[in-house]
Amino acid sequence: MSIHLVDFGGFDEQDNASIDALASELDSALSAHGFVALANLHAVPRSLRTRAFDLAAEFFASDSAKKAPYLYRSADDNFGYQGPFAEALDPEAPGDLKETFTMRNLLHRPHSHSDWPGREFEEISRAMYAACFKAARQVLTVFARALDVPDDFFNRKHDGQNTSLRYLYYPAALVGERQAQMGAGAHTDYGSITLLFQDAIGGLQLRQDDGSWLDFEPIDGAAVLNTGDLMAHWSNNRYPSTIHRVLPRSGVADRQSIAFFVDPDSDVNVQCLASCTSAQCPAMFTDTTAGAHIQSKIEATHKTGA
Repeated sequence: MSIHLVDFGGFDEQDNASIDALASELDSALSAHGFVALANLHAVPRSLRTRAFDLAAEFFASDSAKKAPYLYRSADDNFGYQGPFAEALDPEAPGDLKETFTMRNLLHRPHSHSDWPGREFEEISRAMYAACFKAARQVLTVFARALDVPDDFFNRKHDGQNTSLRYLYYPAALVGERQAQMGAGAHTDYGSITLLFQDAIGGLQLRQDDGSWLDFEPIDGAAVLNTGDLMAHWSNNRYPSTIHRVLPRSGVADRQSIAFFVDPDSDVNVQCLASCTSAQCPAMFTDTTAGAHIQSKIEATHKTGA
């Protein structure tokens, strides 16, 4: 099984035909295993991605004293730096072999110099967040068309309250203590969609139906798009929330990525769409509230401490 590559360069919100074409292509690709590569996602310029990667690398390369003032405080705030082993995306496995800097709700977060390692770090991170948010709105418009709801259906439910930009660093110097210790443990994403920008170092794997793992090799310039738990819920599992992981980098090159987690606002009620249910395909999920689901998932990953 190979990963589909969809050219998003033709997206034009004024052109119904372009949206219909992308809706058909994404629907087919995501129905297969919930992951797809997107080429020509013009809303997020390559130059901006490159600068964000560079600034993140500079921060992760700094010593612990430089990182200490920006430590992650709580799952509710979902903002700040977490060091190695602080998160276990698979709560049953050892802590992940990675470092992260998470930035939630930047469209509405007040400016505070104490939150940020530097002025340019903040400026570029906010610009990256805004660009990714624009791209996500385009993608969600296409999803709405594919799932036969009004074009603004999903965008009205995503104001940014629970949407987060995250810099990730997988250092090769870390060595797993146990075989189960991953760069990022096996997990599903929590919300609607995720956009992921990778460097040239591989490691992302998807779990297939037979339990084997499929490598998702980086494609130069392309973003990764995957669906999360709540989009699986809305679509009645038409777009599955696929379990995935990142292999540890022990003994090989460091790996970096930037993830943009697009999660609904807390008070949004999520229920299977009428277009995705029928007498032959009844609803597989009970109604839920986005905030309760997202917070419970985040809290479950932070039991490892330090």
